[in-house]
Amino acid sequence: MARVLVVGAGLTGAACAALLRGAVRGRIAVWDKARGAGGRMSTTRSVRDAACTADLGAQYITLEPESAGPRRSFCEELLSHGILKPLTAPIEGMVVKEGSQNYMAPQGISSVVKYYLQQSAGADIFYEQHVTHICLRDGKWEVSRKTGPPEQFDIVILTMPVPQVLQLQGDIVNKSPEIGPSVVIHTTVRFGSDHLDSDPAEVQQLILSHLERIVPSLPKPASIKCQKWRYSQVTKAVPNFPGQMILHTQPLLICGGDGFTQSNFNGCIDSALSLAEAVKSHL
Repeated sequence: MARVLVVGAGLTGAACAALLRGAVRGRIAVWDKARGAGGRMSTTRSVRDAACTADLGAQYITLEPESAGPRRSFCEELLSHGILKPLTAPIEGMVVKEGSQNYMAPQGISSVVKYYLQQSAGADIFYEQHVTHICLRDGKWEVSRKTGPPEQFDIVILTMPVPQVLQLQGDIVNKSPEIGPSVVIHTTVRFGSDHLDSDPAEVQQLILSHLERIVPSLPKPASIKCQKWRYSQVTKAVPNFPGQMILHTQPLLICGGDGFTQSNFNGCIDSALSLAEAVKSHL
């Protein structure tokens, strides 16, 4: 009976856990260091009114005309369950490819990830599990975290951003009219890099000052959340987009995510498919 651990409850990890449902003769566990599911498909809720939400990471999903097979079937499944709906509003400044279609998530973009976690029925999902060490012990992987005792697994799948994989130690390297609109301000990758270690309060004020110059009539916000993504978009993926990389064969240690494909919905799905196929061959 194999025991499989998926590290990361973002899109790749959630979809991979769902794809492995029924293929693993044993237990699947999903660990994430955050307090909830989503990863970079994160949805936040106002402290004043939980019905007021904003997507902090991905804002929408684009299905391009050449997307076929598994990619399209994934999207059609999400549409049929009401997780996604066509995005009818224009996206300012976006170069639209002919035949492409954009979709949004009415319940927040994190609902896509939560749907796949639900489809991994039987998986043990735990949050606030910050993995720090992965060590070989008697033919298994012993995984340690900041809190709680270490646990052993037959297969470990790493889906967090590649820089976080490299930091591991061990033997690897509401629609109510009373609710106001949510406004999300995204900075450029260059801006984020330049201010990565700056005081968050100073960076927040810098962003707000720029926003005020662009939209001076914007009303004073009821609440503000400044979100820093240390690892946001992949600027240099693994060459040839393999979808996954095996770090150790026996026992299996494998990593994946958009760092091995491309930084969008299709890339995460491609990686999840590649991970699932590689893991099934070791079961």
